Amino acid sequence: MQEENWYIIINPAAGNGTGARVWQRIRTQLLQALPNAVEASSTYPGHATELAAAAIRQGYRHLIGVGGDGTNNEVINGVFQQTEVPASAITYALLPVGTGNDWVRTHRIPRRIEAWLQMLQNERYLLHDIGLVQFCENGETRQRYFINVAGMAYDAFVVAFANQYKKWIVHKALYLLMVLRCLLLYRLPFARVRFNGHTEKNFYYTINVGIARYSGGGMQLVPHANPTDGLLALTLARRVSKLGVLLNTWRFYNGSLHRHPKIDIFQTKEVQVDSDNLVYVEADGELLGHTPVRFSILSQALRVLVP
Repeated sequence: MQEENWYIIINPAAGNGTGARVWQRIRTQLLQALPNAVEASSTYPGHATELAAAAIRQGYRHLIGVGGDGTNNEVINGVFQQTEVPASAITYALLPVGTGNDWVRTHRIPRRIEAWLQMLQNERYLLHDIGLVQFCENGETRQRYFINVAGMAYDAFVVAFANQYKKWIVHKALYLLMVLRCLLLYRLPFARVRFNGHTEKNFYYTINVGIARYSGGGMQLVPHANPTDGLLALTLARRVSKLGVLLNTWRFYNGSLHRHPKIDIFQTKEVQVDSDNLVYVEADGELLGHTPVRFSILSQALRVLVP
């Protein structure tokens, strides 16, 4: 393996607070493999973004995130928000120690440190697409990058609900129970979705835009997503009854969601969503803002370490 200097960003709060303990368990093995690496810990929301951008300004071109999907999103935003070098000049790896670890499922990135270090030694990379979402917050237009899946309507409702009870959601079964609890409280919004030169108007259960396939603890809401094809995977779920959602829960996990008659999938380079009411958006599990929302894609924008 080449002797690059790696900058390691650890999120001690990952995995519902277990990140610090996991890091102490694997730290020695990782630093033995990368003796020139520098480590830093994030201490508040958004800190990993600041650390990634600062590391690049200091000359680092190889970054490792130690955490879950939220940490992954923050580091990616640090890479793309900085202006020192093109993002394509950065090599990135995620060491998954989070709760959901959804993004790594697409690439089959191992969680065991021994297998992960073997992946590091093999030095296999791919050029990964990155999504960009522009949204409204406090009367201003803002933007954020994402590497996995963004969701609107029900997805954002679930994320907002989960943020209130995050410490209780320690595994997939509890997450699914929370999702079903949200189902009883949710009311579908009407929205206009523009893509590929036409407009869809309907009441939407959910609107998903994906770079990679998995979200929500292993659900496949965008089963047609491909992180290297230069296209956004779009899933539109129209008005589905609550009973219909319950009876089709199994489709969330086996990639057959699009076979439901009220759910359609598309591929596109851009999606715009607006509504007469506020429809909220999340990206990689992070609640952002609301409509109007625009999604676009940066094709093969980041060099990512994979098995």
